[in-house]
Amino acid sequence: MAVPTDMAAFVLAVEKGGFSSAARELGLTPSAISKLVTRMEDRLGVRLLNRTTRRLALTPEGEAFFHRTQRILADIEEAENEVARFRERPHGKLRINVGTAFGAYQFVPALPEFLARYPEIEVEITMTDRIVDLMEEGADVGIRSGNLPDSSLVARRICDLERVICASPAYLRKRGTPKKPADLARHNCLVLAPTPQFHRWPFNYPDGVRNVEVSGNVTANSAETLVQLGIMGLGIIRLADVIVGDAIAKGLLRPVLAEAHHVEPLPLHALYPSGRHRSPRVAALVDFLVEKFADAPWRVREGSA
Repeated sequence: MAVPTDMAAFVLAVEKGGFSSAARELGLTPSAISKLVTRMEDRLGVRLLNRTTRRLALTPEGEAFFHRTQRILADIEEAENEVARFRERPHGKLRINVGTAFGAYQFVPALPEFLARYPEIEVEITMTDRIVDLMEEGADVGIRSGNLPDSSLVARRICDLERVICASPAYLRKRGTPKKPADLARHNCLVLAPTPQFHRWPFNYPDGVRNVEVSGNVTANSAETLVQLGIMGLGIIRLADVIVGDAIAKGLLRPVLAEAHHVEPLPLHALYPSGRHRSPRVAALVDFLVEKFADAPWRVREGSA
């Protein structure tokens, strides 16, 4: 990356926690890194780092300068990658961190199409619902639903996920179809885990959204388990449409209370560290995700179920 050497030396020394690690990455000696940082301090007329034998510590001036120069270096890398993107075919390893529901039900089934389109890309997938630091995990792209915390990551919206209340046709024939939210009190409602919020299903009323308490004879910490039990006719479930959409399309589950239900839309984003979003393989994946899933193809539209 063609960047000012003293600026890169300073940023790397802070990010890596010392001159030795920065030196290895830049192919210089630790003393050369130290001299570059000192030269920059002399030019600026301020001390940026307090140096001890064990660690480096930013001064207040150094902290402000670090955040600004870090963004400058990311912009330079982004500009170079953007130019390179026009001549470089996407290739190399792409590390993807994705939530389990979207990953299992939508991303993995679509993966063969992506790899056929970009045969020189090698994919490494991690599926987890825990909150992860993409930088620490070494991931190039994260795919996550829900509101985003403030961070340095770039986010591109893919689509919105919605929740659906549904049950199998066999269950509805046996127990009847609920006509209004209060009818759920007479039904076996299967819920996720022991978390209290999953026992309160929201509905739209003229005066706003109100919750209805539901209960049943099964709770599970796995959405996949609830889908299977719902299909087998054990009870009514409420899950994201990305999970139950296929079963609804096949007639294995049928939506209920759709007009009254508050679907709680959740945005789904592709997240990537600043500076990587013009990498050809990252750009290829993000563009593919938006192309493939922007219109939520798993969603059963009114009149199609």
